[in-house]
Amino acid sequence: MKVIKNQPIPSRAECAGSLKNVLDALYVLNGKWKLALILSLVQSSKRFNEIQNEVSGISSKVLAKELKDLELNDFIKRNVYPTQPVSIVYEATSYSLTLKNVLTELSSWGEQHREKVKQSMRKQS
Repeated sequence: MKVIKNQPIPSRAECAGSLKNVLDALYVLNGKWKLALILSLVQSSKRFNEIQNEVSGISSKVLAKELKDLELNDFIKRNVYPTQPVSIVYEATSYSLTLKNVLTELSSWGEQHREKVKQSMRKQS
């Protein structure tokens, strides 16, 4: 492994492995909505309309598809209660909690990026 300015440069195999890991993660969490939905459900269990109201801009059709995908990958659980009418409540699984650090870092980066964009806009005006 080479070192440049006290920073080790990963080998070709390490880079390939890291890239494969990132691509695998992005494959499961792809799209605009999945991380937002997981974050919403990590905060508390919700019904379909509650999720749709909290995650503004998502259509019912897309929300239904994304929830099914997240359930298939064990990020959320769909609980059906035999009430009249039937109640369905979605909740985050313990597997979703493995994304806590990712969500925290992504939120922090998003805040920094928003500030950078604001500063760039101020410079242009």
